[in-house]
Amino acid sequence: MLDYSRAFGVGTPQSVGIDEGLNLWFLEGRRIGVLRPGDKAPSWTTGVGQASEPFGSDSLAIDSTVICGGEAGRAYVGYRANEMRRAPGIEQRTYIPWPGEANYSPERFAEYRKGDLDAVRLQPDGSVVLEEHIWRTTGGNNKDRQAGIHNTNDYHYEEDRTVLNCARVTRGRDRGDLYITTNHGVTRIQGLVYNSHRHPGWYLYENGSEWGSLQCPPMHGLGIAPNGDVLVANEQMLGVLVPSPKLEEWDRERTWDGPTPWTFKSFNEALNGQASDDYWRAFEQVASGRYYLGSAQYGVWAMTPKSRSAGNWSKLAGLPTNRILSLKATDDGALYIGTDDAGLWRLEPDGTTLSQVRQVSGRRVVQLVYEPTVTPSMLLVLTDQGLTVIRGP
Repeated sequence: MLDYSRAFGVGTPQSVGIDEGLNLWFLEGRRIGVLRPGDKAPSWTTGVGQASEPFGSDSLAIDSTVICGGEAGRAYVGYRANEMRRAPGIEQRTYIPWPGEANYSPERFAEYRKGDLDAVRLQPDGSVVLEEHIWRTTGGNNKDRQAGIHNTNDYHYEEDRTVLNCARVTRGRDRGDLYITTNHGVTRIQGLVYNSHRHPGWYLYENGSEWGSLQCPPMHGLGIAPNGDVLVANEQMLGVLVPSPKLEEWDRERTWDGPTPWTFKSFNEALNGQASDDYWRAFEQVASGRYYLGSAQYGVWAMTPKSRSAGNWSKLAGLPTNRILSLKATDDGALYIGTDDAGLWRLEPDGTTLSQVRQVSGRRVVQLVYEPTVTPSMLLVLTDQGLTVIRGP
C-alpha cells in the first residue's frame, strides 16, 4: 500500500481515474490534475471545457462529478446540470425544438450546452486541454448535430444531463469502451462517439390510468462483469446487459431479445417494493459469479438470479454500517467495500469472512477504481483523507 496523498501531494480530490498509459487523473471542482509515471507531484489545470466559467445554474455546469481514464493521455470528465422543465407548447419536458421548428427558443436550445461529458487531453508539459465536448453519436438523424449528449434515437430529447458514474472496460473484446451513468440511464462511448441510452425502467399506473409513467430514477450503480456484461442499478431497479460488438446497437431495447439484451432486470423484493428507493450506489460481480449491490442506506446485498426477472437476495452480515458508497471485485475473488462512515472493508472469496483494511486512512470511501492489466494489479482507494493505492495480488 502507498498513500499517494502523502507521497505525491495529491490532496483530497473528489474523483480519481487511470488511463491506459497509467497516468493518474484527479478531479477537484474546476481543477483537473494528472500524475504521470515518474512524476513527483501532479500537475493541475483549471477552467477546462465545461469548467471554463464558474459553476452555477446559468453556466455550462452546476459542478463537476467524476473523472475516468480512457486511452493513454485521455480522460473523460462528467458534470452536473439541472433537470429540464416543461416549456410553453411542449408536452415532454426533455424535448428541445431546433431552429426552424415549432416552439423553438434560443433559451431552451441553449440547454444542450449544459452538463454532460468532456474528453480532455494531456499535453507534453503536464497541462490538460479540452479535446472535445462529447457530441458525436451513431444515430442517423443526429448526424453533425453538435449538441452534447442527447437521445441517440431522437436528437430532440435531452435526458442525460448529469453524469453520476463512469467505468472503462479494461480487458476483453470491448477493451477501451467507456460507460457513464446519468440522471436517466447508461450511455456507451467509444473514443469520441456515444450511443445513449439504456435503463432498467418500469411503468407506474396511477388512478386507473391506461397509460403508465416510465420510472427511470438517477443511476449511480455501474460495474463491468468479468465476462464484459454491463451491470447497472438506479435507485429502484438493477439490470445486467450484454453489449453487442456494434456501438450503434447499444440503445436497441427489446428487453430479453435483440442485439443488446437484458439477461437480468428486476428489483430487490426482499428489501422494498418496486416503487421504493433502494439507493443503490454500486454493483459488482465477483469471480465466483455472485452479484453484490451496495446501498447508501441498506448495506450490502448478495444476489444470484433465479430467473431473468427475480433473484435470491441475502444481506451481508458483519459490517458496522449500512451506508455503502462503493464496491470493487478483484481478480483474487475478493470484494472491497467502501463505506460512508466506517472506512474500507474486504470480503474474502468465501463470501462470509470480513475484515477492515485499517491501513487505508479515512472513514468515507467515495470511490474504488481497479486496474487489473498491470502486475501486480492496482486498486485505487479514494477517501475523505486522500488516495491510497493497493497493489496485488
